[in-house]
Amino acid sequence: MIISSPDDYREAARRKLPPFLFHYIDGGAYAEQTLKRNVEDFRAVALRQRVLQDMSALSVETKLFDETLRLPVILAPVGLTGMYARRGEVQAAKAAASRGVPFTLSTVSVCPIEEVAPAIDRPMWFQLYVLRDRGFMKSALERAKATGVKTLVFTVDMPVPGARYRDAHSGMSGPNASFRRLLQAATHPAWAWDVGLNGRPHDLGNVSRYLGKATGLADYIGWLGANFDPSISWRDLQWIRDSWDGPMIIKGVLDPKDARDAVAFGADGIVVSNHGGRQLDGVLSSVRALPPIAEAVRGDIRILLDSGVRNGLDIVRAIALGADAVMIGRPFVYALAAGGQAAVANLLDLMEKEMRVAMTLTGAKSIADLGPHIAV
Repeated sequence: MIISSPDDYREAARRKLPPFLFHYIDGGAYAEQTLKRNVEDFRAVALRQRVLQDMSALSVETKLFDETLRLPVILAPVGLTGMYARRGEVQAAKAAASRGVPFTLSTVSVCPIEEVAPAIDRPMWFQLYVLRDRGFMKSALERAKATGVKTLVFTVDMPVPGARYRDAHSGMSGPNASFRRLLQAATHPAWAWDVGLNGRPHDLGNVSRYLGKATGLADYIGWLGANFDPSISWRDLQWIRDSWDGPMIIKGVLDPKDARDAVAFGADGIVVSNHGGRQLDGVLSSVRALPPIAEAVRGDIRILLDSGVRNGLDIVRAIALGADAVMIGRPFVYALAAGGQAAVANLLDLMEKEMRVAMTLTGAKSIADLGPHIAV
């Protein structure tokens, strides 16, 4: 199919993937209202057009945590990315590095830290949950440091897994899930050959390294459910803040009070995020939550945003409303599923082109020029 915009990759992924994988990445929690609002509220942000502003020296480059980014985008941590293309985390990390932006490896990746980090020529970011098994957390942090990771992302909006009804219908979970997944793989031969046969091992690489045994897809939901900790609080992160000497980002903030708590805690950044609409349905979209958070803490902490970003125009909108940069999750996974590393690189190119058009037509010559004055 013809790929002319980032949105085209979603349809390409839908055609190629077994349904259980497509719906896992595409779906949200409960009735998926927040999932829908994440996208709809971005589209509702109007921009102020300007003309005749001499935009010949436009730049989309920015600096974040002492890293120079070719554009203000980070590939977000997405669990099981290695199920969407052969050794998918490695391919996505290489695409990000080739376009001068960071890649964030998920705790529950298929490819372990030791496989991904050496494959790229810039430090990757690493995402960690606060888990009951503090030994796993300590081990993961030590391994991340050993491979050159400098930026740590703590996801804090998942003390319990969200209710994702699509997964039971698609075969990701529910009755006879293993049989249903096998049948779907057989009817999607391109994926079955690329990933099913040649993308092995299909386990949680970081978890398996720690446990000393394979932890596969069948164990994924059970392991997460057993290890998420609803008792977590800021004090549970303090030992990590005291020992981690690089940037530490708190991901999953939707309330200005929590943003101020992150500043008081000593975090270097926050991610305004509702987990892509995959946790608590009915909460604010990230783009609606952003302005009051930016008003509360801008200048005290770096502000990132995810959930709902689908194209370069959304990136411009997010930065205009107070973000320093954005994370993208679903868009890069759709591209990865459709065409691997080359498709993820092309997605970033498409987003950069869209950013340049939007900035040219709003009179913003640099990322620093984007602000509330361009939003109507």
